[in-house]
Amino acid sequence: MQFNPPLQRGVLLRRYKRFLADIELSNGDHITIHCPNTGAMTGCAEPGSEVWFSTSDNPKRKYPHTWELTRTAENAWICVNTARANELVTEAIQRSQVAELAGYNKIQREVKYAEGSRVDLLLSDHAKLPNAYVEVKSVTLCDETQSTTHNGFFPDAVSTRGHKHLQALTSMVAAGQRAVLVYAVLHSQIHSVTSAVHIDATYAELAEQAKHAGVEILPLFFSISELEISLQATHFRNAHS
Repeated sequence: MQFNPPLQRGVLLRRYKRFLADIELSNGDHITIHCPNTGAMTGCAEPGSEVWFSTSDNPKRKYPHTWELTRTAENAWICVNTARANELVTEAIQRSQVAELAGYNKIQREVKYAEGSRVDLLLSDHAKLPNAYVEVKSVTLCDETQSTTHNGFFPDAVSTRGHKHLQALTSMVAAGQRAVLVYAVLHSQIHSVTSAVHIDATYAELAEQAKHAGVEILPLFFSISELEISLQATHFRNAHS
């Protein structure tokens, strides 16, 4: 996925009210941009970090600029726009870059399933396999205690929505369908993913139950720059448990 038009750069002053951030431009001007991430954004929103933002031409938007990427002092690239995760995973599947999800001729988004939920992606029309119900989660929380290989965690805050999704996926396996939980890793220094039991023990327990029930856990790792985001050829190691 290429950023077109190109992103613009600023320096983060502060993030506040969950959806807003103030940044300083290279000419010294201060502007307020939209923050499309409702999570804790731990390690992703440190004052002084580089911020790369897109600009909408929609005249009805109060804040036309959207925070897309963070570049930390440690040179880590992070995509903070959680909406990009679905776009990137969909693009990778359409390009047959995800072997585990290849062979499906039809992709639908936001399809109703389970008890009033909507699945991120429904893959259907496969010659041999049942339909695949795919939930996509954006992973940006990084354990920085290790010097070379960093582990990623999900979620970064207690997620009752995540609990519901895990239960829904488990129910689809019981109904004879495929259920896949995709962790879209959008932090350049994360090389493995696990449940954040220290943040949301219930999610970790439900994830373990889902895995044993047959829900497939699939981490996908992306290369990130101010120009584009693309799927890495190597999936690294899945440390999820």
